[in-house]
Amino acid sequence: MNIKLIAIGKTDNKALQTLIDDYTKRLSFYIKFDLEIIPDIKNVKNLSESQQKEKEGELILSKIGATDQLVLLDENGKNFSSLGFAQELQKKMNSGIKTLVFVIGGPYGFSDAVYSKAKSKISLSQMTFSHQMVRLFFIEQVYRGFTILRNEPYHHQ
Repeated sequence: MNIKLIAIGKTDNKALQTLIDDYTKRLSFYIKFDLEIIPDIKNVKNLSESQQKEKEGELILSKIGATDQLVLLDENGKNFSSLGFAQELQKKMNSGIKTLVFVIGGPYGFSDAVYSKAKSKISLSQMTFSHQMVRLFFIEQVYRGFTILRNEPYHHQ
């Protein structure tokens, strides 16, 4: 299985980017992982919230293959413990999914078209984090999940 994370807008904080790069490299020992950044929409001041979601949605959907399974990182999604998330990753791998795609939406969330294409939604927390920090937190949790599945000492229960 391959895992892809799609996010909108580049990470402009160098310290965060360094950590994202570190965990992305660590993940490469377990699975093929890609972080795909969709550039910020231009002239958003001239767009309504729904127009911005629609434009972002079109760009997101253009990056999803026909057989990819789409999971949205959404505040209304299912909450997992780290152990539970690791078990969810194992279930996805066992199911024969070729590419599992997670998406971090823009500031206003997702368009209806993206929601309708998604197979599920997960929430990292009930708290709100910046979109740049969510990338790091999510990639670290995927890494943690694989260390749990391999019984490696990274995660302490």
